[in-house]
Amino acid sequence: MRRGKRIGLLGGTFDPPHLAHLAAAAAARQDLGLDEVWFVPAARPPHKRGRRLSPAATRLALLRRALAGVAGFRVLPLELARRGPSYTVDTLEELRRRHPAHEWWLVVGADMLADLPNWRAPRRVVELAGVAAVPRPGTPARRPRGVPAARLRVVDAPTLAISSTELRARVARGASIRFLVPAAVERYVRRHGLYRTGARRSRRG
Repeated sequence: MRRGKRIGLLGGTFDPPHLAHLAAAAAARQDLGLDEVWFVPAARPPHKRGRRLSPAATRLALLRRALAGVAGFRVLPLELARRGPSYTVDTLEELRRRHPAHEWWLVVGADMLADLPNWRAPRRVVELAGVAAVPRPGTPARRPRGVPAARLRVVDAPTLAISSTELRARVARGASIRFLVPAAVERYVRRHGLYRTGARRSRRG
């Protein structure tokens, strides 16, 4: 039987992807001995309903540029191809069917960890995957109810105060995002006029 891999899953809107995403993934890969980290862009995050997102094709293009040439990182556009809200449990069930020998670890920020009991089928989520928690500035990673200690690892990651929300705001007011995102992402945002007030959102990849 083919040996399974140990895979980390880092979900999000990645609107845009930034260096804190990459730092968290790199730290989780080292701490947990992961073979790879798969970045999973969400189509419709349940916790962000009503918030306008950039088109899926744009976010996918940004993410592919962010990860280009980085060994051990790859994009998994599974949720973008699925209709309806992007529930983590649905993604994990599908991945288990596709790769039954793999071991899965969810890489989540401490803020998302605290909300895990409110996810769809949280008990099933932690049955299907371990949880690798990344501390956030001002938010330590604490084990929430329903998550067994054996299924939780706190990752020794730098607490970088970078958020996609702030990056979009910086671009909208004409401030630079250089050194906050990968250079290829910064170039793509600038070239296609993303996040500027009234700017046309690019749909090209």
